[in-house]
Amino acid sequence: MTSQDFYATLPAVNDLIALADPASYTLVPDDWYVLITDVRGSTAAVQAGHYKEVNLLGASSIMAVLNALPGVELPFIFGGDGASLMVPPEHFAAAREALLGVRQLAADAYGLDLRVGAVPVAVVNRHHPLKVAKFRQSARYCQASFIGGGMTFATELIKQDPLYRLEPDQRSPKPDLTGLECRWQEVPSPQDHTLSLIVAALGSAPTSGNHIYQEVVEAIGKIFGNPEAYHPVSIAGLRLALSPRQLGAEVRLRSPVAKRWARWQYQLQVWAENLLGWAFMRWGLTVGGVDWGDYKSTIRAATDFQKLDDVLRMVIAGTSAQTQQLVRYLEQRSQSGHLAYGLHVSDRAVLTCLILNRQHRHFHLIDGAGGGYTLAAQDLKAQLRDKAQNWRTYSRLASYRRSPSPVKKSAETAE
Repeated sequence: MTSQDFYATLPAVNDLIALADPASYTLVPDDWYVLITDVRGSTAAVQAGHYKEVNLLGASSIMAVLNALPGVELPFIFGGDGASLMVPPEHFAAAREALLGVRQLAADAYGLDLRVGAVPVAVVNRHHPLKVAKFRQSARYCQASFIGGGMTFATELIKQDPLYRLEPDQRSPKPDLTGLECRWQEVPSPQDHTLSLIVAALGSAPTSGNHIYQEVVEAIGKIFGNPEAYHPVSIAGLRLALSPRQLGAEVRLRSPVAKRWARWQYQLQVWAENLLGWAFMRWGLTVGGVDWGDYKSTIRAATDFQKLDDVLRMVIAGTSAQTQQLVRYLEQRSQSGHLAYGLHVSDRAVLTCLILNRQHRHFHLIDGAGGGYTLAAQDLKAQLRDKAQNWRTYSRLASYRRSPSPVKKSAETAE
């Protein structure tokens, strides 16, 4: 096995509980690279109503690299306002060019600043192990997962050290985003709520972080049932979009920015394709080797609604009562010092699709509508800041209590 084949030859894990087991993971080779993108000011953009644009840029980062490296199986994970990928050394230059193209496109199409960075895995592994596993979501779709703290370390390194940020030498060429689609209406929750959840195990926990994630997954199973019961997408809820407002984010990203006629041409193309798709699915036709009668089922099966990347990320559907029960559980565990969490509650989800082959290779990235992972991450950061402040206050008090009282010390000196 060569380093290039490392990820392609990994066995897949079939169970989310097993995915939190360190034995399921393999250390990434030192000669690989971590590539990370995130939208600067994503919270403000989401609060201004641009959550589809933010989501599309995270998905574009993945699509551009996959198109630049056709036939290469790479680990990637979608984070809502960005993405994390890994590539072997022979493919680094092509991936770098693709991501810088997305960075340029983010500014041109949306006026958003996409931060792009790269860190050699050797640098990461010297500080925190970067370990990866494959999680089989369905017969046709495997999702990468990461533990060990390496991905978090790489992300912070890119944010804090300009040395690891990628900047273009000149204007970057437009990336190939063929297959990037955002053509479904926002998907209503099969229950009352669509929850975007991020859970971070804390180092102060008496058990390992991975054990905490296993406990959380088990608790979610007790509250919501099995993954089929809390899956955030129902087949009945998948409806193709036709309005310019719903399709506008994709149209602006995929058509030439300065040419209005080209945007209209692309808009008409999307309308025509969606109308044909609706007819094919309505009548259960098989066209182009695709069983359109079963296509919605394959979309649901290839949705990345549960994953690990040093934190547990889930988009799940539940009733109001289940949501309240989950919050009570998370609060209790948080107050005990075992974890911190961020939660965003919506009543619908956004799907962004990566279509490499409609027959057997398509992935569907899901987030809660109205902010999802981006706002859940802000909630998580606020909790972590509060916990850090409380710890500093406790440490100062403990130090003060261990020190001799100034009054007592003065009395002893007088004697």
